[in-house]
Amino acid sequence: MKIALASDHAGFLYKALISTHLESGGHEVVDFGTSSPERVDYPDFIRLAAAAVAGGSCERGIVLGGSGNGEAMAANRHRGVRCAVCWNDESARLARSHNDANMISLGERMLSEDAALRIVDLWLTTPFEGGRHVPRIRKLDDLP
Repeated sequence: MKIALASDHAGFLYKALISTHLESGGHEVVDFGTSSPERVDYPDFIRLAAAAVAGGSCERGIVLGGSGNGEAMAANRHRGVRCAVCWNDESARLARSHNDANMISLGERMLSEDAALRIVDLWLTTPFEGGRHVPRIRKLDDLP
């Protein structure tokens, strides 16, 4: 799977960790930055990853920051992006199975390295349930 990655300075270390993890699992990673732990503005990088997912050049995306909240907000400004903030296994599972999240946002200051990698793996392997959730997803995608 081709996966977009982006972070601000506060998510930089986990972005590198997740990139290596994804590549070792056979995924293709497209890194939209940042490229160091120097302070940056997260929208500058997150919007590039979200645009890649919205435009179809990447199948999914993972964005990171200190809490993950601002990054999810920035990603969700793109039509067709459904970015969920995930903080544990259950939030990742439900983001995929019920919300068909094509992006997730993680907070480096909120999660251990092990938890972050577990969340990524669970999100990548959980299928969308479809069914009663489909009309809701369509309504999200139809929002202006």
